[in-house]
Amino acid sequence: MKSLFAIYTVFAFVSGITFAAGSMDIDEYIEGINVKTSDVKSLQRGARNFFNYCSGCHTLQYMRYNQIAEDLGISEDQLMQSLIFTESSPQDLVMNNMLKEDGDRWFGKAPPDLTLVTRRKSPEYVYGLLNSFYADNNSPTGVNNHVQEASSMPHVLWDLQERLTEEEYSQFLNDTVGFLVYAGEPIIEKRKSMGAWVIGFLLILLIFSYALYKDIWREVK
Repeated sequence: MKSLFAIYTVFAFVSGITFAAGSMDIDEYIEGINVKTSDVKSLQRGARNFFNYCSGCHTLQYMRYNQIAEDLGISEDQLMQSLIFTESSPQDLVMNNMLKEDGDRWFGKAPPDLTLVTRRKSPEYVYGLLNSFYADNNSPTGVNNHVQEASSMPHVLWDLQERLTEEEYSQFLNDTVGFLVYAGEPIIEKRKSMGAWVIGFLLILLIFSYALYKDIWREVK
């Protein structure tokens, strides 16, 4: 029994060290994260970034183009000219022309849908992933990733990362991640606003309830 307990203790200790090391690795690449889903301009830029750099491989299968346009204040002309690069119409779901078997053949596994990626992982994870590519001659894509080793994802932002300043590239990532946060929960700002109203209502109700409680017990005494 003591031996079994010792094994569990060592395993937990090693797992803790591994987890801490992984967290430190991610922390190193998310120092510039500052996602603002309340900033519509940032979300508009993020939509532009996604459709120009990500939508060729990734989909947003739970979102429709016209929903994005309505939520972010994008006109139909802008939508058709700047965001829709397939034969899709505004009311269609955000899909692409890549077949799953092609994705499996080209990347080893078809690129995932990104609608819920910031909820399944986290905004920090996505930001860190996009910010931690490095050159690796042993990789089929020529790059590897500090956050997700042996990733089959190519560094599609390499040209931007070389041309932009560190601050500009960080802003690009924040806009992109912010858009993906919005895609994962389009009503996120409404939820936050409603939450504030609900808390305010409950506080007022608490005050009146306490006053009523005092009044009732004063008469009893």
